[in-house]
Amino acid sequence: MANEGKIRDGFLRSYASVVTVGQRVADAVLIVLALYLMVTAYEQEWRDLDTITACAAVIVFHFIAELNGLYRSWRGTPLMREMGRTLATWAVTVPVLLLLAFSTKRSLDFSRVVSFGWFLLVPNLLAASRLVVRFTLHELRRRGRNSRSVAVVGMTRVAQKLVDQLKDPAVGMRIVGFYDDRIPARRHEVTGVSAEFRGGYDELVQHVKQEKIDYVYIALPLRAESRISQLVQKLSDTTATVLVVGDFFVFDMLHAQWSMVGDVPVVAILDTPFQGLGGWVKRLEDIVLSTFILLLIAVPMAVIAVLVKLTSPGPVFFIQRRYGLNGNEIPVIKFRTMTVCEDGDDVRQAKQGDSRITKLGAFLRRTSMDELPQFFNVLAGHMSIVGPRPHAVAHNEMYRAKIHRYMLRHKVRPGITGWAQVNGWRGETQTLDKMEKRLEHDLYYIHNWDLFLDLRIIFLTVFGRKVRSNAY
Repeated sequence: MANEGKIRDGFLRSYASVVTVGQRVADAVLIVLALYLMVTAYEQEWRDLDTITACAAVIVFHFIAELNGLYRSWRGTPLMREMGRTLATWAVTVPVLLLLAFSTKRSLDFSRVVSFGWFLLVPNLLAASRLVVRFTLHELRRRGRNSRSVAVVGMTRVAQKLVDQLKDPAVGMRIVGFYDDRIPARRHEVTGVSAEFRGGYDELVQHVKQEKIDYVYIALPLRAESRISQLVQKLSDTTATVLVVGDFFVFDMLHAQWSMVGDVPVVAILDTPFQGLGGWVKRLEDIVLSTFILLLIAVPMAVIAVLVKLTSPGPVFFIQRRYGLNGNEIPVIKFRTMTVCEDGDDVRQAKQGDSRITKLGAFLRRTSMDELPQFFNVLAGHMSIVGPRPHAVAHNEMYRAKIHRYMLRHKVRPGITGWAQVNGWRGETQTLDKMEKRLEHDLYYIHNWDLFLDLRIIFLTVFGRKVRSNAY
């Protein structure tokens, strides 16, 4: 369903231009208004510095929003997903503004109360504005306004999936019916059809002309190339927008998306979400958050380093070879928690009550503080804050031979924490089933990545209970 959603978003993205422009303007106004309200609430005068701050916030927010896909079409998408994307965009904007303030040595010129209040007020106003827009559009579409008529060609399973996605009133698409010239042969393919069958292709062309149907979705099998071509030729005598829905869902896809190579359309079946703008968003998130976090944990890390050195013989850090992006080897840094430093072709997983783990090491592993040096890996570009956890090379080679699609987890940078870890799938994997569950969660993360999901995982890593399980 995640892949269907991405392709659907691509079809609908061009229909939201007016709403999108209005939302951009509203966001800018609300960010400035929130700062003005906080300044005046504490009986302070509006300064030139406040104007510069407001403008900088608007620019940074809109830049991150563009990278984060905030202003795409949200037709048919749950409101909470749009809210989450909005909050995630502001959550990244705030540390960027703080870094700008510190780097320009103007941080002391701001009232902490005003700044904190502003940081909290903005997301509430942005969320409220989206709630109003959603409610207004829903009412308009329910009354038949701001909606478009759609005809679907092909009585196929993929056609029914498409109709299921489009029939929600919030999407603003009115399904006028199915059309198929081979309906007797196809009727058995689809059960519970949710739209009327209205005839063959000649009837379709006639209805498009007479009823001014806006969009025609052709959901025929890919092998029906000649019939699709003939139908497109007939529809070229109308003003309808024609879209071909490829039945790519027969493949076990990973982050499927469309692209163009020159004038040749290409569908990626196995891909990463971190291409293009997605990659810039992810890298910006990693640099900003890891820099901010390293500033906060510098002193605790120094204390831990001293304790590791004093409590057991050996180096402070344990550097192990692990697989990173695209299966390339990377050096992963951890505080040493064992009396040995294994990094060969046969690495034993840590077990509960493992005699190799030092007393301090047990505490560090239980609290995940042994992972703190990996923020340097993040800054170096070897890792991300959030992603599938990297495994020792020896373990990787063992599991890739036994688990189907295992190496797909390396389509993205490995992370300090991940979706599997916050759902309790961390620590020793005594059985193949446990590693398969971890892989399932890793691939879910790659399928569904967005900035809000990353922030949610970071929050659950710090405050969640499941992340503490199996930690030893």
